[in-house]
Amino acid sequence: MNYIIFDDATRESLKPLTYTRPVCEIRIGILTIREKWEKYLNCKTSTLTEDYLSEKYPIELSDSMILINGSICPTDDIVKKVTALQPNQTLVDGDVIIAMYKTKEGFLADEAEVSERIEIGTSAYIQIVNPWDIFVNNERAINDDFALITKGRTSAKISETNKVICPENIFVEEGAIIECATLNAKTGVIYIGKDAEIMENSVVRGPFAMCEHSVLKLSAKIYGATTLGPYSKVGGELANVVIFGHSNKAHDGFIGNSVIGEWCNIGADTNASNLKNTYEEVRLWSIAQNTFIPTGQTFCGTIMADHSKCGINTMFNTGTVVGVSANVFGHGYQRNFIPSFVWGGTSGLKLYDFNKAIEVAKRMYQRRDLTFSDVDERILKAVYGLTLKNKQRIIS
Repeated sequence: MNYIIFDDATRESLKPLTYTRPVCEIRIGILTIREKWEKYLNCKTSTLTEDYLSEKYPIELSDSMILINGSICPTDDIVKKVTALQPNQTLVDGDVIIAMYKTKEGFLADEAEVSERIEIGTSAYIQIVNPWDIFVNNERAINDDFALITKGRTSAKISETNKVICPENIFVEEGAIIECATLNAKTGVIYIGKDAEIMENSVVRGPFAMCEHSVLKLSAKIYGATTLGPYSKVGGELANVVIFGHSNKAHDGFIGNSVIGEWCNIGADTNASNLKNTYEEVRLWSIAQNTFIPTGQTFCGTIMADHSKCGINTMFNTGTVVGVSANVFGHGYQRNFIPSFVWGGTSGLKLYDFNKAIEVAKRMYQRRDLTFSDVDERILKAVYGLTLKNKQRIIS
């Protein structure tokens, strides 16, 4: 069977995180949503997404296809029902389409109607609709991925220099380095990826996940449920934070209840408030609705999209949204919404020269021995055009 993961309306509500990726490329738990589906299905998937993203995330058509909603995290029950679909059947949860079986002829004809809708019933699953859903559901996602990844496998040995609590809840991949650290898995599982490193005097409380080649710097303090995506470097204090990957927060400073995209850099002693002094519900800027909306959360920190950076001693307000490729600096609390491709901070914002932004992205890739491709540049150029309207009332 050919499986295609599609974007639904959630890609709008998940901006700015989805400006640069399909919804299924969001990381929650240990894996991205796509990686979860591919592990369950034991096959590769393709993507139905926006035209400007389709060169990097192409679609592969065939005579028979099952299209899967990219905002839905799979479970055993959902996968069983998805793989059992027959032609022109759609698996739904009320108004939410979870998956649908399409023929190539029907897909190309863009048929809106299906012959049969199958209700999923009482199955409990995670759906990512808003940015804060990522950190709110991260504990369950870590637990689900931990069970999926480690089933039938044996953890690498943990060095005796470490203080370990509930080692049966810890899984370490080959090549990981952990010395003189404290790992408390009584509060939740801990997963350490291939060639990851936890440096001396770091303290970790599960649930916690480190993906391959990620690093915890000296004396880092980590509260669950936190995820470090691949090739990320983290120091200081984190609590319930998801970092997608290839991002750095290498120094002291606190970030809590937040989502950080790829290729971001957090300056030394940056702090991100995650609780209002009044203990009120946090409201977050919605790019889709062009206004602040309630999150239902008392704790909500910073949502930072790909390629954004902030200088040393940056202070982010409770419930701050930072767009793609923003460069933020300056004393005092920053605005609660910082658009994509801007330069500045509390003393004013100006448009970030696109060519300069691309130069910075290329340098960051080079530091990881990677190449920033023409496709990557074209995606950012498309995002640059899409986000110009967000800046009109803010740039000084």
